[in-house]
Amino acid sequence: MKLKLIPLALCAALLLGLLVGCAGNSNETGTRSTPSGETASTTRPDVTGKKLSVVATIFPAYDWARQIIGERSDDVALTLLLDKGADLHSYQPTVEDIYKVSTCDLFIYVGGESDKWVSDALAQATNPALKAICLMDVLGEAVKEEEIVEGMEAEDEDEGEEEEGPEYDEHVWLSLSNARTLCTAIRDKLIEVDPDGEAVYSANCAAYIDRLSALDAAYRAAVEAAPRKTLLFADRFPFRYLVDDYGLSYYAAFAGCSAETEASFETVNFLVGKLDELGLPYVMKLESSTDRMAETVIANSKAQSAKILALDSLQSVTAQGVAEGATYLGAMQKNLEVLKQALN
Repeated sequence: MKLKLIPLALCAALLLGLLVGCAGNSNETGTRSTPSGETASTTRPDVTGKKLSVVATIFPAYDWARQIIGERSDDVALTLLLDKGADLHSYQPTVEDIYKVSTCDLFIYVGGESDKWVSDALAQATNPALKAICLMDVLGEAVKEEEIVEGMEAEDEDEGEEEEGPEYDEHVWLSLSNARTLCTAIRDKLIEVDPDGEAVYSANCAAYIDRLSALDAAYRAAVEAAPRKTLLFADRFPFRYLVDDYGLSYYAAFAGCSAETEASFETVNFLVGKLDELGLPYVMKLESSTDRMAETVIANSKAQSAKILALDSLQSVTAQGVAEGATYLGAMQKNLEVLKQALN
C-alpha cells in the first residue's frame, strides 16, 4: 500500500499556536451509559480539569477503551481521531490531530504501514508522561502478513521502488480473540496512568471480555453448523483475521490493505468462475463500497439470482455513528448475522 505522509515538521511548528488556540476550544468525546449496558458517546465542549486524556485512532480501540472506562467517564476525556469516516489506509492526521496526540496521557493506535506518521508525532509530544499502545506490537507474532490468494490482484509497485520486506495485515480488530488480548492491554495501561481507577477498569474489562467470548462462541457455532465454508468478495478483503479464527476460506479481488479499486478483466473473470464453480448464493463486499464490482461478477456468471451482502470492517465509523450508539460488539454481532446468511 502506498501511503502519503503529511510534513510532520510543519505540524510541529504549528503546534505552538495550537497549544494556546486549541486548549480553549476543545471538542473531546466522553462517554455515558446506555440501557444495553454498553456506553455511547457524548460531546464535552470543555475538558479543562480532566484527570486523564485518552486518544484512539480507530473506532474499535476507542470503543474498547470506552467500555473499560465505563463509570469513570467523568474523569476521562476520550477522543476518536478517525471520526469522519476516513479509512485507516487513507487517513492523514491534521495539525489538530497531532496536537491531540502530543498532549494526551494515553494514545492507542494500530501500527503498521498506515501509522508511519505516529513515530514522529510521539517523538514531538509535549506531554512527557504520555503512554502509547501499539495494537500490533501487543499482538506480536499473532500479527499476520498480508496474503495474496488465488485469483487476487496484487498491487502494482511503483517503478524503481525498492521492496521494504513483508507488509502486515493491519485489520487486527476483526478477530474477537485479538480483541480480548487488546482489551487486556488497554486495561493494564489505563491502570498504569490512573491507578485510582484500577477496580473499575478491571471489573469492566472482565465483564466486556466475557461478552467478547460469548460472541466468539456464537461465531464458532454458526460456522460449524453452516453447509458452506467459503466467502467470495468482489472487493478488498480485510477479514483475514476473522476467517482464520473460524477456519473459513475466501476469494477476493484485492488484499485488505490494497489501494486498488478497479479490478482487471482477469480478476473479475476469476471471481465469476469461482462463483459458478462453488454455486455460492451471495457475493460479498465492504460496507463502504459500491455494488458495482459485485454486480459485474453476478451479471457475467450463471448465478443470476445471487445477491450482494456487506460485511462491516469497522473502518468508516463516523462521529455521527458514535453519537447514534455504534459499538464494536454491535457491529460484530451484525457481521455474524450476515455471515450466517452467506454460509447457508
